[in-house]
Amino acid sequence: MINMNAKYRDTYEALADLMPFEPEICIILGSGLGDFAEKVETVKSIPTSSLPQYPRSTVQGHQGYLHFSKYQNKNLLIVQGRIHFYEGYTLSQCVLPVYLSSKLNCVNIILTNAAGGVNSNFNPGDLMLATSFNGSNIKKELTDLIGLVNLSQRNDFLDFPSKEINRIIINAALEEKIKLQEGVYWLTKGPSYETPAEVRMIRSFGGDAVGMSTVHEAIYASTLGMKASSISCITNFAAGLSDQKLSHTEVMETAERVKSDFERLVKKTIELL
Repeated sequence: MINMNAKYRDTYEALADLMPFEPEICIILGSGLGDFAEKVETVKSIPTSSLPQYPRSTVQGHQGYLHFSKYQNKNLLIVQGRIHFYEGYTLSQCVLPVYLSSKLNCVNIILTNAAGGVNSNFNPGDLMLATSFNGSNIKKELTDLIGLVNLSQRNDFLDFPSKEINRIIINAALEEKIKLQEGVYWLTKGPSYETPAEVRMIRSFGGDAVGMSTVHEAIYASTLGMKASSISCITNFAAGLSDQKLSHTEVMETAERVKSDFERLVKKTIELL
């Protein structure tokens, strides 16, 4: 079992010395959704490169900043630059933003991501609220991280999604008149996109959207006692569901198109939390 307190003591202490306040809500921004950080009042921005042992994000659309921000009198920690497993990092590195937010006494976390649509009723540009997820494909890494021997025998950490925050997100969507899909987020490790055969398998097992993040962050947040929920931006049809070749450019272009609805949904959620 990895001792995160020992491993990242210097990282936490450096951040604690720089932070202007304790955050109430942490928001991790997915691919193409980083502009949200500029839509709220920024009190202090900290380059993650200035923090010891903080991994560098290498993916387009993921800047390396931790923003201490305010909106509707709520204190926010906005993570602009996700750390992905497929970049070659360990799971303990990938969940570092979750660990740091918890250490700063943050209790609510909203995980956002770009995902491929598997459900035939979803279209690029839709927003999806996660109702569940898969997790057995990262069992070994979770075992190393938090000592979970068998996911099927441990239910105490599966308080994801938070029923309370999901209810608030649904109400926020209704108030803002934003179409909000609901479904199961399916994690693959990446870095390559899924094959058409894998997408058919995911659909047969009940997956509605597929991506390369979020699940391990949600599980780890739950073990720390945080309330976590997830919003996906459906940026493309998953492999085999359209004739278009998958690309990160398409992900970024769709995220750009839907960012207004995403911004309104997240802001209203913050307001109602």
